[in-house]
Amino acid sequence: MHDGNAYGLWTLVIVNSAIFIFFAFSFTKPKVASDWRSLGVFSAFVVALFTEMYGFPLTIYFLSGWLEAQYPGVDFLAHNNGHLLHQLMGFEGDPHFDPLHIASNVLIVLGFFILASAWNVLHGAQQAGNMASTGWYAKVRHPQYLAFIIIMFGFLLQWPTIPTVVMFPILVVIYIRLAASEEQRAIEAFGETYERYRDITPAFIPHISRRVRNTAIQEER
Repeated sequence: MHDGNAYGLWTLVIVNSAIFIFFAFSFTKPKVASDWRSLGVFSAFVVALFTEMYGFPLTIYFLSGWLEAQYPGVDFLAHNNGHLLHQLMGFEGDPHFDPLHIASNVLIVLGFFILASAWNVLHGAQQAGNMASTGWYAKVRHPQYLAFIIIMFGFLLQWPTIPTVVMFPILVVIYIRLAASEEQRAIEAFGETYERYRDITPAFIPHISRRVRNTAIQEER
């Protein structure tokens, strides 16, 4: 598959999309409308990605004139050559083992790890009627959205396309807005406790220079 024309494989599009969407679903277990919207925007990104990876290479066709001029003799309809960043950055050998692909795999695995870990904390807090503020929630206020962003960025490093490059910043904005709306509901539910948690805990990017402690929040419960 990697040496020949690897497109028009719609079964692979469906199977790969279903696998990653199922993983995301199993880790988030959406219940309310915001959960379903979060999963929905991620699913749209995944479907667009695998459609170009195995179905119809829209980006390669769109850039075909420029690619042929810059890389004469390279068959970009061969799957290995569809890793555009591998070609553009001058890497040699199998693209599945270049630094970008390795970084991509690390980010995707990290994203799903954060997603699963955050869900365990959130699920436990919801069952107890408490506010989630431990585990990844002690590092950032929205670890699940951070996980989705990391996973999507990982896929971009591996297989960038025009649709997904355009979609990525739009989806990041959507996640930021979903996070803001969720915070309003959290303030309504937990009041000053959540406001104090919000004041010391970053939204998406964990503090590097210092540890954020939520001891005071925990003691109030």
